[in-house]
Amino acid sequence: MVNKRFRVVFHLLVLLCVTSYSQVATAFVVADIRVEGLQRVSAGTVFSALPIEVGDEASSALLAEANRSLFKTGYFHQILIGRESDVLVVRVKERPSIAKLSFEGNEAIQTEQLEEGLRRSGLAEGLIFKRAVLEKIQQELSRQYISQGRYSVKVDATAELLPRNRVEITINVIEGEVAKIKKINIIGSAIYPEERLLRLFELEESGFFGFMSDDKYSREKLSGDLERLKTFYLDNGYIKFALQSVQVALTPDRKSVFITINIDEGAQYTVSNYRISGDLVVPESELTPYVYTKTDQVFSRKMMNASTEAMTIRLGNDGYAFANINGIPEIDEETHRVAIAYLIDPGKRTYVNRISFYGNVGTQDEVLRREMVQMEGALASTFRIEHSKTRLERLGFFKNVTVETVPVPGASDQIDVNYSVEEQPSGSVGASIGFGGGTGLIFGANISQKNFIGSGNDVSFNISSSDFQDDYNFSFFDPYYTADGLSRGFSVFYKKTNFDEANVSSFLTDTIGASLRYSYPISDTSRLGFEVRVENDNLKLGVYPAQEIFNFVAAEGNEFNTYSTSFSWTKSTLVGGLLATRGSKNRLSMQITLPGTDMGYIVISYTGEKYFRLTDTYFVRLKTRLAQGEGLDDGPFPFYEHFFAGGFGSVRGYRDNTIGPKSTPGILDPDQSAQAFGGNILTEFTAELIFRLPFVEDHSTFRSMFFVDAGNVFDSDRGYDLKASELKYSAGISAIWVTALAPLTFSFGKALNDDIDDRTQTFQFTLGAGF
Repeated sequence: MVNKRFRVVFHLLVLLCVTSYSQVATAFVVADIRVEGLQRVSAGTVFSALPIEVGDEASSALLAEANRSLFKTGYFHQILIGRESDVLVVRVKERPSIAKLSFEGNEAIQTEQLEEGLRRSGLAEGLIFKRAVLEKIQQELSRQYISQGRYSVKVDATAELLPRNRVEITINVIEGEVAKIKKINIIGSAIYPEERLLRLFELEESGFFGFMSDDKYSREKLSGDLERLKTFYLDNGYIKFALQSVQVALTPDRKSVFITINIDEGAQYTVSNYRISGDLVVPESELTPYVYTKTDQVFSRKMMNASTEAMTIRLGNDGYAFANINGIPEIDEETHRVAIAYLIDPGKRTYVNRISFYGNVGTQDEVLRREMVQMEGALASTFRIEHSKTRLERLGFFKNVTVETVPVPGASDQIDVNYSVEEQPSGSVGASIGFGGGTGLIFGANISQKNFIGSGNDVSFNISSSDFQDDYNFSFFDPYYTADGLSRGFSVFYKKTNFDEANVSSFLTDTIGASLRYSYPISDTSRLGFEVRVENDNLKLGVYPAQEIFNFVAAEGNEFNTYSTSFSWTKSTLVGGLLATRGSKNRLSMQITLPGTDMGYIVISYTGEKYFRLTDTYFVRLKTRLAQGEGLDDGPFPFYEHFFAGGFGSVRGYRDNTIGPKSTPGILDPDQSAQAFGGNILTEFTAELIFRLPFVEDHSTFRSMFFVDAGNVFDSDRGYDLKASELKYSAGISAIWVTALAPLTFSFGKALNDDIDDRTQTFQFTLGAGF
């Protein structure tokens, strides 16, 4: 009885369905189309997907096609097409959209990086949600973590339904630990020991000091290591070298990996000969010096590529900006020799249409344009374009400078040159409180701008006060006073100095003066300078002055007017602003007093520094400062112009200004200990090994270094002549951090040959002394 009733109900349902379908299946002319159930999707989107328009005859085949077209949009998970009279009714249920993606538990990879990875896979907020999306999210995020060596990662994604047909996806991540490298095996290395090859790798095996090594597995780092391995062999003549296979085996606990690399070294090849062919727009003899692959040398892909690059630059200097030079090795497998063919396609000679600058928000275009040695309308020169870039870097206004040459549309022989700069702070306005190991507390206020309102002019007004010195100074410097590069500057200053507070013999000076200086470029990196200076010095004796000072004041008085002129030669190729990393700087100057000066003297000085690049993270800096002053008209060199050594910028590890000859205790207190008196001869030498710390991102504002300093001062007027054996030495570690407030410098230095009378200081630091 039950089965009979069931069959009746079933037949009734089938009849109803057939009747309902027959309403649509019967072809009819569509008088109107009505869409129901839309929430976010616009009706226009539905109409554009429908293959039916008002006036069409709706057949069963056309309706089936309409159903498929709407499903293909991906916006709907249910579609019903019906008919009410001559109106086609489309009822839809939209898929929910992803309103929010939330991440929990991720620390090793930032949320922004995870979102970017999902976005590249087509998953982001605002897109349509499907159940398959959750699995896709889990796969994509797991892939990101596994690429970092986190094989034990677990990703769980859940969806929560929100009002207005939206969902929030919450992603819980258990990152796990990065798998450590237990062993790296290189199989097939017969020419070079495995230890030598592993030194090329960034990845390292776990060891006792694993926390200091890079023993965490990373797919990207392994790819880089394999590329370095291949490059090493190709640069040493093994042109047939091949990576046969690479296996990464994971231990069952997913915490360790074993890497096995199978290689085929092949035979070593040497260069049999080379030839230069193609369209030789310059004589072959002018290209031959740029070929670094010589006959019978071991073949090196690096040297071959360097040769093509050098010849490309050479052609670029003659206006062939799009020259294409290919080095093609022709291999003789029987003799293991390689003949290299350099094929030259110079392209058309090109001219510079326009030079543009981007990123100079605060710096005027004119400041950049006057540094250009490549001119608009002239032949494009690779050297001049790159040299202009170097000149922009030397300004010190920009953290980064890049250049791009772009073909001019519709003109095959013209290019535009675009320089992009990233500006960095070139001045400061503010007040500060600092401390110097040799100067005590420093109170300062300053307005200093090396690129004043974007004009390239240097304007500064400084006020500083410390236990040692009160300093007031205003200066202005225009590096392009005339269009041909003549620079002009002036300054006015007042200084009140208490030398007793600076570890120097007891006296005070009040100095007021002004200067006017000019300099003119004699080459791209060299300048001649001329300065006129006027100053008045007023001496005041301390409580217990040294005998030399007491006698000098008694004989010469305590107020002196000085009129002097200076001549200088400066050559600088430094690049990198305050914390340079390459180039050199040399300065030779002579200051001589003019008639009318109370105490005549002459000073000759030299300063020099040079940087040497060892690797990407290690640099060497050598610095020296030499000076000698002599009195004129058989007079002594004024003691208040003496040089002093010790402390920052001199010989670290010794207290500021304490190295060198000492004074004779004063007649007012014969029992007073001797103080530094300085001298008329100065010698200072510094060698620094600069190293970049891996956790410091911006090396333009932080520098760390090991140092060795040497130096001393000598006083030939008192019989303390220059002797190399009298040089003082120190060694240690130092760092400079250019903060937003002021430069912070500190050092740990050890005096290496100090005497019992020397005053040493292991830790030294200063904040704000830059004022």
